Amino acid sequence: MMNDPVADMLTRVRNASRALLPEVAMPHSAMKESIAKILKREGYIAGFNVSGDVKKTLKLELKYQGRQPVIEGLQRVSRPGLRRYVGSTEIPRVRNGMGTAVVSTSRGIISGQDARRQKVGGELVCYIW
Repeated sequence: MMNDPVADMLTRVRNASRALLPEVAMPHSAMKESIAKILKREGYIAGFNVSGDVKKTLKLELKYQGRQPVIEGLQRVSRPGLRRYVGSTEIPRVRNGMGTAVVSTSRGIISGQDARRQKVGGELVCYIW
């Protein structure tokens, strides 16, 4: 039984990028797909796709600059044992704007920059840099 699927996703991506694997697969969920869309839009991954009918699988195509992964780090912030909520003015800048915060808001899962622009707060899911 998996208690934190998002932390599992981040760990799979972190391990695959350190092992220089071209892609990583994981069980699908709507939240994971939303995070994958943010990763794609921000340029951290080359692409993603969902396959399967009953038991769906999410595959992320990782991106590299030579032999260095584009994703340097991932950190889960809000977790099942300790949720972290922030207002629109309290959303942190990750690595002085060089990273991305992922926020779950009433308007869906969006990047921290978009949440600041739309003036909405929510649950701070993770940091990516």
